[in-house]
Amino acid sequence: MARAVLIILDGVGVGRAPDAAAYGDLGSDTLGNLARQVGGLALPNLAALGLGNLHDILGVPPVSRPAAGYGRMREVSAGKDSTTGHWELMGLVTRVPFPTYPDGFPPDLLAEFARRIGRGWLGNVAASGTAIIEALGDEHVRTGKVIVYTSADSVFQVAAHEAIVPLDELDLICRVARELLVPPHGVSRVIARPFRGASGAYERTPNRHDYSVVPGEGLVLPALQIAGVHVRTIGKIYDLYAGQGIDTAVKSRDNADGMRLLEQEYRTLPDPGFLMVNLVDFDMLWGHRNDCAGMAAGLRAFDAWLPRFLAALRAGDLCFITADHGNDPTTPSTDHSREEVPLLAWSSGSPGGADLGLRPTFADLGATVAEFFGAEPPAHGTSVLANLRAAPAKGRR
Repeated sequence: MARAVLIILDGVGVGRAPDAAAYGDLGSDTLGNLARQVGGLALPNLAALGLGNLHDILGVPPVSRPAAGYGRMREVSAGKDSTTGHWELMGLVTRVPFPTYPDGFPPDLLAEFARRIGRGWLGNVAASGTAIIEALGDEHVRTGKVIVYTSADSVFQVAAHEAIVPLDELDLICRVARELLVPPHGVSRVIARPFRGASGAYERTPNRHDYSVVPGEGLVLPALQIAGVHVRTIGKIYDLYAGQGIDTAVKSRDNADGMRLLEQEYRTLPDPGFLMVNLVDFDMLWGHRNDCAGMAAGLRAFDAWLPRFLAALRAGDLCFITADHGNDPTTPSTDHSREEVPLLAWSSGSPGGADLGLRPTFADLGATVAEFFGAEPPAHGTSVLANLRAAPAKGRR
């Protein structure tokens, strides 16, 4: 048997989604726009895999013989958030969008929320997390009322100072919200957003936790377990799937910690085993804050680390690199963007170079993973495993 690894660069899209205008994202192109904004990206190792062959990225040229299979994937689910993106990557397509609340949540719902948690609330607006903590942090500390806010995504976020609301209590508060938020208010995620510090210098801590709605039938992950594959995740992935089809999970603090843990967990991954990691800083720290310099530096750090990890993979093991949506830091928006995502598929000892083209759904990745492990394929998606194993034609896109 063999093992497979999936690295998700959270929010690192490649533009061109045909329905971007319907989501207010016309012109969004996370990698392309970012590269132009910073005067070019130096990512030699990703370039060698074929990143420049699948998209026009200043500073990342195409190569004559990419070391990986390369292509793009288009999302068909209704939405552009982490939940729909991750679910579709593993074969589950979301046809009905999760509800969003640009004008805040209904008063009766928040009244019941306050009654159950024994605390009042502040906010109830769509806002940047760092901005609302700065605006309402002092009042929260003074009154003990939790800060409730949302975004363009289907999320109910609860911010609280760790010295005012201990993490155990914040966990219970978010679980109450998750119980209350059922259809027609079935948001995709409740998110705990703890922070710390003094007035004027509040900062969010790494103790974020996501409480996702439980996915329906169709995920590849339970099918992998049935086929005898050990499924292990790093970062927020366990939360996004509500634990469905996952054997073991490890929390991570940031990109650097996620990459460190990926090396560590790969060394002990059972065979057959599937290991998934989400590198959240591209989205959380840089995309949502329109920090072009930070995102560019993060990509360079990932690129510099990647060869060491790939060199450790055994012959026959397969490594995918992709994203779950876009989050273009060059646009006025601080929210996710509806974009296609890159697909790189590398296997030690394989010839590489397969042009995977434009895949019509993220679910093609899940179908590929299922075929790789001999598991039941998902209802959506077409495997590209045969493409990866075929000898590529010479030339470049």
